Amino acid sequence: MPQLIEKDACDLLDADHVAVKHLFVEYARLATAGDPAGERQAYATKICSELTVHAQIEEEIFYPALRKAIDAPELLDEAEAEHQEAKDMIAQIEAMAGPDAAMDDLVAKLAAAIEHHVKEERTQLFPKARSAAGLDLDALGAQLRQRQQELEAEMA
Repeated sequence: MPQLIEKDACDLLDADHVAVKHLFVEYARLATAGDPAGERQAYATKICSELTVHAQIEEEIFYPALRKAIDAPELLDEAEAEHQEAKDMIAQIEAMAGPDAAMDDLVAKLAAAIEHHVKEERTQLFPKARSAAGLDLDALGAQLRQRQQELEAEMA
């Protein structure tokens, strides 16, 4: 039986980043190919649900822990503002009747916003988190994972 490798908070969040990037790439491929099997809507729904859960665990657990451990309120304020921008786009996507050019444009805009947000987390927040004295990223990772599983179960 393979051993489950536990991820610290930054690794867990970054694994989410990679997973949603793949979803965006696949959505864009389908949009370009004309979506012959009608899969774009499922990808849009998956992107929205993945990002909703990810943002919630960051806002409930990760960001509050960082606010206590690092002195970078402006970075965390910006990250939360970027989450709100993403949530607004997600709500618009979820309100659309189905995949069309307008949805494709909005999903592309969301992908660009998320790409920017991920870059800032990877280059600014994660290094600060990793060097913060007294911040147990392994315990934080376990908390994030548990909450993520709860939210995913609620959405299922």
